Amino acid sequence: MDEKKIRVAITHGDTNGVGYEMILRAFEDSTMLELCTPIVYGSAKVAEYYINRLKMEEVQINQINDASEARPGRLNLLDCFGNDEIPVMQGEATRESGLAALKALQRAVDDYKKGAFDVLVTAPVNRSTMDGFNGHADFLEKQLNEGSKGLSVLLNDDFRVALVTNNLAIKDIPESITKQRIVEKGILFSQILHRDLRVSNPRIAVLSLNPRCGEDGALGDEEQEIIVPAIKELEENGIQAFGPYATDNFFGQGDYYRFDGVLAMYHDQGMIPFKTLSPEEGIRFTGGLSIVRTAPAIAAMQGTMGHHTPTSDAIMGQAFANSLRHSIYTATDVLNNRRNYDEPLKNPLPKLYHEKRDDSEKVRFRSPNGEGREGRPAPTPKEPKN
Repeated sequence: MDEKKIRVAITHGDTNGVGYEMILRAFEDSTMLELCTPIVYGSAKVAEYYINRLKMEEVQINQINDASEARPGRLNLLDCFGNDEIPVMQGEATRESGLAALKALQRAVDDYKKGAFDVLVTAPVNRSTMDGFNGHADFLEKQLNEGSKGLSVLLNDDFRVALVTNNLAIKDIPESITKQRIVEKGILFSQILHRDLRVSNPRIAVLSLNPRCGEDGALGDEEQEIIVPAIKELEENGIQAFGPYATDNFFGQGDYYRFDGVLAMYHDQGMIPFKTLSPEEGIRFTGGLSIVRTAPAIAAMQGTMGHHTPTSDAIMGQAFANSLRHSIYTATDVLNNRRNYDEPLKNPLPKLYHEKRDDSEKVRFRSPNGEGREGRPAPTPKEPKN
């Protein structure tokens, strides 16, 4: 059975951040080793520093030089640095910590190309210390060179958010919102929900760009000229897309429970409500690529030691552990979902009939002003979870 355990590569992230605390606390629970075989891409010396700093000597590390040496039932650490010294300045963003994060990530991607592990979980990084690094999704796209695009999806139970644009200055967002980009992201989002997250017929809400959906052009015309035509094209492609919806009412009234996914136009529009509703256990998943990559949706420099009381240290430490554990759970679930989804497609039977779409369960969704929208039905609401 041990040989069948999913091999989970974990990059250590920014060495001055929360990565090692996440990893050590997550695997302080030995039952995690029954789920998977972890391979931490990092530094033995930095790991030893944090073990001593956190007083977690009971966590045993199996140091290896190659992923093939990983042992089931152990927390394996693949040392990417040898005798190189990495200065640790906890809670500070430094060039050395950024280079260390990038080197571990590069080694992990190189090993993935060789089939050395099954899924990738990345600890938080600080992009300000990593020259030319524009996020893990962009890095993986370029490194794997598969011709496919990655899409970052924020997950927590049934709440899933994807972004049309990401990591852009506010002034650059409007010109980056195009019909083609919304359609591409919407189709990819639907595919991810269906194949990776096993949502049988995904229902996607598309948010507006401007306040109050542009208020008939008074606050902007992107909704009528770009977003509405994009939604119509998504529908023509068989995607259940609805909207656009004004962000304040959409989240304020809890309408996100009605949908399987939310497509936001820009970073803060999706991230602020997500992190408000999922402060500790939110996951970032990169879909659309051959590699399954997840990460805790938490900042690299959100350190605990030396900044809080012992009680709050314990609370935050447990939050870090849970966040990484959920990232691992999600990665293994997605891998299994893909395997189960793809298996019947290896030898498909001839299609003997045409599928007929059934819209009978749809009901009209009322817009913020209380008026039904012709041709813009939305699904019946799901009950909020307690």
